[in-house]
Amino acid sequence: MARRHILYIERGKLPDRAAHQKAIDAAKIGVALDHDYAPFAVEGYLPCTYDGEDAGFDIRFSERDTAAALSPELAAAIGGRDAQIAIKWSSDPREKIAALAFSAALAKDFDAIAHDPEKDKIVAADALLKQAKAALDEL
Repeated sequence: MARRHILYIERGKLPDRAAHQKAIDAAKIGVALDHDYAPFAVEGYLPCTYDGEDAGFDIRFSERDTAAALSPELAAAIGGRDAQIAIKWSSDPREKIAALAFSAALAKDFDAIAHDPEKDKIVAADALLKQAKAALDEL
């Protein structure tokens, strides 16, 4: 399974930490974002916890490169979304849970599109959440 994906979102729809945390909490997974998290202000390791344990992952914000070659399906799904967020995690299930919960919340509540670049496949919000919950069994 891929250990990375890219989220596409309208920059104006990126939630602040409190709104994003509320969306994560609604999934009842137990992931907490670092209190200093702010979109585009963080680069690299994003500290998170899962059930009180370290669960951080790598995050990179950027403006979407509109000249990048995309499949027609992905280009149509992205539409006018002007920001992209590259998410990457290690084999630690806590990191996987946190990264997927983070992404599922953006996809479900803030209209982000998740893309698995290895399979060139769009991943639905409910599939991200299902993968996060399945990772709980790896602990």
